[in-house]
Amino acid sequence: MDKLYNSGGFFKRLLMFARLAHDRDWFRQYTQYEARALMLRIYEGQLVPGLLQTPDYARACLVAGRVADVDLLLERRMKRQVLLERANAPAVQVLLDQAVLHRMVGGPAVMKDQLARILELSERPNIIIRVVPWSEGAHPGMDGAFKVIRIKEGEVAFVEAPGGGRLIHEPAEVLEFTVRFDRIGAKALSEDSSRSLLVRVMERLDDPSDLA
Repeated sequence: MDKLYNSGGFFKRLLMFARLAHDRDWFRQYTQYEARALMLRIYEGQLVPGLLQTPDYARACLVAGRVADVDLLLERRMKRQVLLERANAPAVQVLLDQAVLHRMVGGPAVMKDQLARILELSERPNIIIRVVPWSEGAHPGMDGAFKVIRIKEGEVAFVEAPGGGRLIHEPAEVLEFTVRFDRIGAKALSEDSSRSLLVRVMERLDDPSDLA
């Protein structure tokens, strides 16, 4: 359109602003990309990602978020996890800040079940889960959670925010998140060491005196 009307980039700027604007239907669009994913790269610094959550952990998160219909949103979140069970399940790479393992969402029993779920998923051949330990101090993931989704047509990124989120289509900006994911990964433990840490945290949950 810019070439046709010789607009000096007017339509390109409109497209940029449209992509940056908050879209009330952002979550539906995100889940459509997620359902078609060939690969998912997920970084989370506060909570277990929705695709990995147990029902009890997810419910505790939704209740804390004071959503209007906990049961409806819980059902939708659990249905999204079918993605991990299908025959052509995507490759999934997850990086978790160690804080995620220690945040007592739902209480010790709920957390132990949740950590056991993460441990089980980490053994699947298409899923890699690694933990960024506290000993690394500040790292590139401290700016917030994000995802990079590879579909047949290319890659999109998604940045979470309170009350919404932003899908990113611009290739250069998506690449920035891919590079950030790799930089965070450079600080993470190996898969085996991450599993060992998960087991140690689960063992602590059996001793209430060790949770202070």
